[in-house]
Amino acid sequence: MARALRDQLVQCDHTPSHLELLNMLARSAGHRNFQSLRAQAAAENLLREAQPAAPPVDYVLVKRLAAYFDARGRLEQWPAKESLRELCLWVFWSRLPVKQDLSEAQLSGQLRAGHLFGDHALLRRELCDRSLVSRTADGRQYRRVERQPPVTAVALIRHLAARQEAAGGRAQ
Repeated sequence: MARALRDQLVQCDHTPSHLELLNMLARSAGHRNFQSLRAQAAAENLLREAQPAAPPVDYVLVKRLAAYFDARGRLEQWPAKESLRELCLWVFWSRLPVKQDLSEAQLSGQLRAGHLFGDHALLRRELCDRSLVSRTADGRQYRRVERQPPVTAVALIRHLAARQEAAGGRAQ
């Protein structure tokens, strides 16, 4: 940038005005002129302000949901409340492989390993109904649908992973 500015100053045969200096600085930074630099900065600020702030994590809810899981991260009982069920399903979703087809038996095996109440078919149906998992028309192949989990679900997934790691470290 300094070299580009120096080259422009050397080529100027008079003392540049403030507007000429601003244009030289803008060109040195890679813009067409000062007006282009200002328009770029204004657009960037507008877009930055337009982005909604991420909703806060409800840590009380995360603590409440974590009580449904044992130390190994397995769901011990199916929550009665609909809102809690959905957040628990995100934990199962997070454990499915990315961009990989699974047979019904493979998916059921993963779901069986992740819960203790004995109804993997319920979990499989709920994952499909909530569009967290897609399946072929014949029901033979399942695939995780890539979506952004809610912030509370992300916090729950991280909490359970940390708790499981801590429990694994104590067992050894």
